Amino acid sequence: MIITYLGREAVKIQYGDLVLAFNPPAKTSSYKINKFGADIALETLPHEDMCGGAEMVYGDKKPFVVSGPGEYEVNSIFIKGLAGESSYDIDKDDPKLINTIYALTVEGINMLYLGAQDGPLPKDTADAIDSVDILFLPIGGNGVLDAKTAYKLAMNMEPKIIIPIHFDSKKDESLVAFLKEAGDHSEPVDKLTIKKKDLDGKNGDIIVLLPQQ
Repeated sequence: MIITYLGREAVKIQYGDLVLAFNPPAKTSSYKINKFGADIALETLPHEDMCGGAEMVYGDKKPFVVSGPGEYEVNSIFIKGLAGESSYDIDKDDPKLINTIYALTVEGINMLYLGAQDGPLPKDTADAIDSVDILFLPIGGNGVLDAKTAYKLAMNMEPKIIIPIHFDSKKDESLVAFLKEAGDHSEPVDKLTIKKKDLDGKNGDIIVLLPQQ
């Protein structure tokens, strides 16, 4: 499995010929990613920065778009969408938006993608996934979890690997704050190639993926 971070909240996961895209921006967003085709596109929030799933068409690939709470089975992957909450790009007095958190297993690896989550996780999160191998964690603040809150939440989840999202570069203040909170000094990498056996011995390891634009 190859995991690539595309910036903001966009993540690409590929294993074999199957490609998953998480929160790709729409064409109307100011955030841009390189064009590629996806078999499954998962959107957590109906916002132009995160709802370009239907546009992930390229070559012979046309995505099945998952965009809300519920249970889905696509290409033999079982996906659970949980109703979380987000304050992304809304006024502070407005009611929070529904942010869909996704739990899924790919190649035997249990993943939890939090998207634009802001605030505590829904109570049924623990029931959706037995244990978290890889946690995709927003750290940017301003409507999603901030660095300190994100790290505390991650430690409570006890994932084997934490991949921060919702930052723009290795010098991003939110990333610097998050790594300081965690006491982590590891160097960022361009992508993560991982198999189930590689998780042995991992315990809250932070892997920073540089945005690939």
